Amino acid sequence: MSGMPTWEGFMVPCLKALSDGSTHSRREMAKLAADIVGLSDEQRGVILNSGEPTYANRIGWALSQLARVGALARPSRGNYHITDAGRQVLAQFPQGITENQLDALGQDPTWAITPYVPAKKPERPITIEPTVLDPSEQIQQGIARIHEAVSKELLERLLGKEPAFFEQAVVDLLLAMGYGGSDGGGEATQLVNDGGIDGVIDQDVLGLSKVYVQAKRYKPGNTVGRPELQGFVGALSGKADRGVFITTSSFSPGAVEYAAHHTSYRLILIDGHRLANLMIRFGVGVQTKDTVRVVEIDEDFFE
Repeated sequence: MSGMPTWEGFMVPCLKALSDGSTHSRREMAKLAADIVGLSDEQRGVILNSGEPTYANRIGWALSQLARVGALARPSRGNYHITDAGRQVLAQFPQGITENQLDALGQDPTWAITPYVPAKKPERPITIEPTVLDPSEQIQQGIARIHEAVSKELLERLLGKEPAFFEQAVVDLLLAMGYGGSDGGGEATQLVNDGGIDGVIDQDVLGLSKVYVQAKRYKPGNTVGRPELQGFVGALSGKADRGVFITTSSFSPGAVEYAAHHTSYRLILIDGHRLANLMIRFGVGVQTKDTVRVVEIDEDFFE
């Protein structure tokens, strides 16, 4: 792998491959970026434990990070197209750019890049410091970064689908979390005349108690306010004493306070950040790409 660029080193080659305004799939981009860098056959033959070529994995991560900050757009599934922000990056950093430099551009209002700001930032920035962290910690930090990128793409994909798809997705999530009883008693209601209820799911095996769901597919910045929760409570009247309100965006302070202090109904609020994390945790809308097996010495064996 000597001489092979890191994923950061593949960002500018990816931009160069798309600089003519064309649209390419991830598979096509792997070959184009590798050709621009001039990878040898030996370097292209290095394979990860998952079976994926190392260079293709790094190019995939480069594409993901460029798309994360708006330097690339995804006109369709698995396809990439350069944006005005991406052209700016290429003009300013023709020889290469780091992740920190890319993120820093998002703080400059004169640039077209729109940085990704998660709903809830971690208390400490996620960084990899090989001289400080042990290998297990580096693996955990790396997985956290992957989950952060996947979380953003999950929300983008949900926003790009029709409302009925999102409503069914939240029902699927609750079923994956163990609600619905042994026979999976859960369904999305009809879009017309649903009375403000988007999903109904059994809380126990016999279906004696049901959980009602409201799902709002809002863009970032369009928060769910107290009036929406009051409308949801009105829809619950006479049906149940508890409900789950799920959104791809976030809740206003007034909405959070209303849910916390409501005495007649138990309301659970799930914002976009928590929704994406739950989908990753319970395997809804995602699939396992690779499994890391960490071993240690079995002391009992040597006793």
